[in-house]
Amino acid sequence: MAWNEPGGNSNNQDPWGGRKGGGRKGPPDLDEAFRKLQESLNGLFGGGKKRGDDDSGRSGGGGGFGLLFVGLGLLAVVWLYSAIYVVDEQEQAVVLRFGKYHETVGPGLNIYFPPIDRKFQENVTRERAYSKQGAMLTEDENIIEVPLTVQYRVSNLQDFVLNVDQPEVSLQNATDSAVRHVVGSTEMDQVLTEGRELMATEVRERLQRFLDNYQTGITVTQVNIQSAAAPREVQEAFDDVIRAREDEQREKNQAESYANGVIPEARGQAQRLLEEANGYRDEVIARAQGEADRFTKLVAEYRKAPEVTRERLYLDTMQELMSNTSKVLVTGDKGQNNLLYLPLDKMIDARGGSSSSSSTNSSTSATRDPAVPLSSDLSQRNLRTREGR
Repeated sequence: MAWNEPGGNSNNQDPWGGRKGGGRKGPPDLDEAFRKLQESLNGLFGGGKKRGDDDSGRSGGGGGFGLLFVGLGLLAVVWLYSAIYVVDEQEQAVVLRFGKYHETVGPGLNIYFPPIDRKFQENVTRERAYSKQGAMLTEDENIIEVPLTVQYRVSNLQDFVLNVDQPEVSLQNATDSAVRHVVGSTEMDQVLTEGRELMATEVRERLQRFLDNYQTGITVTQVNIQSAAAPREVQEAFDDVIRAREDEQREKNQAESYANGVIPEARGQAQRLLEEANGYRDEVIARAQGEADRFTKLVAEYRKAPEVTRERLYLDTMQELMSNTSKVLVTGDKGQNNLLYLPLDKMIDARGGSSSSSSTNSSTSATRDPAVPLSSDLSQRNLRTREGR
């Protein structure tokens, strides 16, 4: 019998075998579930629980407005989260409003208004660096590899953000230009040895001029040029050239050392000869002047006593002539024989360097005053001669 036939239990049993009331079992009513959810949302956002078809339509419209309010609230929270930002002590931020520069913000808590505002935040105190290496041609037409490191920082954030599209790329290109210009005007020896520090200074100055002309807002603090080297393909030939140049420099140094030893000695000898010549000249002049003065005085004395002066001149002349000989001629008084005295012992000693003493003795005997008698002296010498035989 059908469940809804007269006389059946249609009042107590539904098609799913359940009963009306609290003991009913079966799948839930979807319309009722949606209605309950809508009523709960209406109650949450100010709507009321109403009955009837008209009331159901009004309550559905209120639920749509509630969802809109929820979405707007979420968007406001997200916008506020993205609009508030913190600038650290080492940072700065540039704010653009409608694409135009508005302000530069310092450290602290700040807010901007996207999407009409745009924010660029950078560290302006940190030292940044990048390294580069490339083959370059020197002034003397040699190819070398020059590695270098550039250290820089952002000094003007507004110029860094607005004036150049990619300021760090511009920095690298400007570095290439500056390094090639400096290396191209420097010889290879300077690049490889002590000229690196001077090159680094020139590169930094030229690079900073380029960046200032571009208005990049970048300040170069240091340029370090490491040890340059030749390319691997020509390293052997390059080493041979360096060794040859070192040998050349060594030979030059040796030649300069020899010249520094010989030239001062030659100059000293030349100066000594000049001094000797000057001394000889002064001596001759002084002697001539003395002889002239002596002759003048002698003339005056000769006019006073001609005989005495003539005799004295004779004796002085004989003394000067016989002072260099070892023979002594002793003359006595009139009527006596002359005696030739040969001092053999003195002559032998003269070979050893004592001839001056014999000359002095001979000069003494030869310069004896002729007025003094020589008989006693002659007799003593004759006696010594006989005893020696």
